[in-house]
Amino acid sequence: MAKPQTVELGITGMDCAECAWHVQHTIAQLPGVESVDVLLSSGKAVIRIDPTRVDVGVIRQAIERAGYSVLEPAALRAAPMGSFPRRMRVLLALVFGAILSLVAAGEWLGLFEKLNDLVPLPIGVAIVIAGGFPIFRNVVHAALKGRILSHTLMTVGAIAALSVGEWSAAAIVVLFMRIGDYIEHFTTESARRAVKELAAMAPQTARVERDGVEQEVPINEVSVGEIVIVRPGEKIPVDGEVLAGYATVDQAAITGESMPVEVGKGSHVFAATIVKSGSLRVKTVRVGADTTFGRVIQMVEEAEAHRADIQRLADRFSAYYLPIVAGIAALTFLITRNPLSTAAVLVVACSCSFALATPVAMLASIGAGAGRGLLIKGGRYLEALARADVVLVDKTGTLTLGQPQITDVIPLNDMPVSELLTLAASAERYSEHPLAEAVRSAARGRGLSLLEPEDFEAIPGLGVRARINGRSVAVGNRRWIPAAEPLPVVERLEAEGKTPLFVALDGKPVAILAAADTLRPEVPAALAELRSLGVRHIELLTGDNERVAAALAEKLGVPYRAHLLPEDKLEMVKAYQAEGHTVVMIGDGVNDAPALAQADVGIAMGAAGADIAIEAAHIALMREDWTLIPEVFRIARRTMHVVRMNLAFTAVYNLTGLALAALGLLPPTLAAAAQSLPDLGILANSARLLRQ
Repeated sequence: MAKPQTVELGITGMDCAECAWHVQHTIAQLPGVESVDVLLSSGKAVIRIDPTRVDVGVIRQAIERAGYSVLEPAALRAAPMGSFPRRMRVLLALVFGAILSLVAAGEWLGLFEKLNDLVPLPIGVAIVIAGGFPIFRNVVHAALKGRILSHTLMTVGAIAALSVGEWSAAAIVVLFMRIGDYIEHFTTESARRAVKELAAMAPQTARVERDGVEQEVPINEVSVGEIVIVRPGEKIPVDGEVLAGYATVDQAAITGESMPVEVGKGSHVFAATIVKSGSLRVKTVRVGADTTFGRVIQMVEEAEAHRADIQRLADRFSAYYLPIVAGIAALTFLITRNPLSTAAVLVVACSCSFALATPVAMLASIGAGAGRGLLIKGGRYLEALARADVVLVDKTGTLTLGQPQITDVIPLNDMPVSELLTLAASAERYSEHPLAEAVRSAARGRGLSLLEPEDFEAIPGLGVRARINGRSVAVGNRRWIPAAEPLPVVERLEAEGKTPLFVALDGKPVAILAAADTLRPEVPAALAELRSLGVRHIELLTGDNERVAAALAEKLGVPYRAHLLPEDKLEMVKAYQAEGHTVVMIGDGVNDAPALAQADVGIAMGAAGADIAIEAAHIALMREDWTLIPEVFRIARRTMHVVRMNLAFTAVYNLTGLALAALGLLPPTLAAAAQSLPDLGILANSARLLRQ
């Protein structure tokens, strides 16, 4: 059996969730198609196929027979994005309101009945057919394939109006069908816009150095290993390592962080970030879709495929809704014998608003989150996060900075602290141990200059020794410095989860340094916010020893589990899930990958550039900032609140419209206008999420 392949096709002509569903259904029925996700937000289909049984040509033909056009994804992304400024939205609302007012006035004054008398029926029928031809063609095409569209019912309603000579009513129905299509297209385009704006940020060209000459080439012609030159005001076109230069870089496109960062030789930089000042020579590590920014775009586009359970409920409802409406229309005709009331029932029933209620809100939140450094892989994870009641948190690199720092300098004689640190850091100057870097960092933080050590010696597990200005300096644990005696201060430091280092000068202890992996300063406030949001249980999971875990857990006021391996964290997640809890796991995406993947929602910290974090987690924070944790919880809850409001509004609106139409209180002309309003309501309500 051939290896399965993944194919992406750009699709145009999909204006609503119902269109996307029909395209997906069409492709899924083809032999050799293993899975398919049609992404309305990005206008494409991601298809997994058996290449020995089906090829792209067959899939393309099936899509085109269904009434849609196929483009290559690159061509689709290159198409003009389009915009819809506030003035145009206001103008649309005014025009729609004016048309609705004219129709209502005409209905009340009986102008449509007079128009029916003045214009012969054949001419009226021709007007209706000409105005609604694109819609009627799609309805007939779908009917021949055994499918029912939301426009099917409205078309039947228009035919019913024509059958009793009310061609003007049928024409009004067609008019509002066309207006409704435009409004629905605008609604879905608004949801797509955040994704398109994100994609538009990707650089299209790069200035590369080839044979000593700078050339500007399309981004798809840049190869890994090539040298890219970036000047002030330009976007960095690749992920890479800085070989030369110094610059201030705006990384908001990746991390969502508003403050620029300074980069120099050895720094890693990301595609789509902007050099504000300075210039750089960058060695290309990743290019195009393989860059961190490219992967962000891909994940945001594909987030639509991971639909929330509430969206699946809406999809199932829509599948049954149209037959139910047809039944209500038939019952209305049997009871009232009024064809216009029957036509009004069919016209007012539009299931598209149910299909739009969830994805428009989800896409608004996912797109807005991506622009702020929150990579959310799908609506199902927002829904799960909104109801989460257990949060499990890794320690190293998640709650803490992931690198030890010197927290205490305790002299044992009258030697100044600056002199002690200078001697200790100079002795550690060439050591590669993490604690040595902590000592050097502490000295640099005080502006101290290191001295050149002589006779440097490092013994793993013990410490270092060197000669500084002719004197023997040793830094290490108690076994390395036998003259060091147990002191109450050492016991206190160990009880606090810190690692004591002794500094000896000519064999005599002169100071104690305490090192610890320090807590991120924003963590306590963030955990307090999570509790205020209703998270009932927060627990620390760590591979550290009992003493270190207990000290940190006491400081945070949370229970803990110590000495855990990655598989132990995975089992902890499973245990809470077995008890019926919705579990969130927060980690750094490396050793926590199994637990992140198993959790209902896995959140990875500082995922910029980290493949395993982006792959394993369901939500990735592109910068290491704990204030984003409660923020993403709030986003999830606001999103679900908006979704429920959308569904409730749509249900009440449609039921009210059906009742009024069945009772003869809503004529077909006003019913046609009424069916367009829920889409605008959903758009207006969901648009609030773009401003989170």
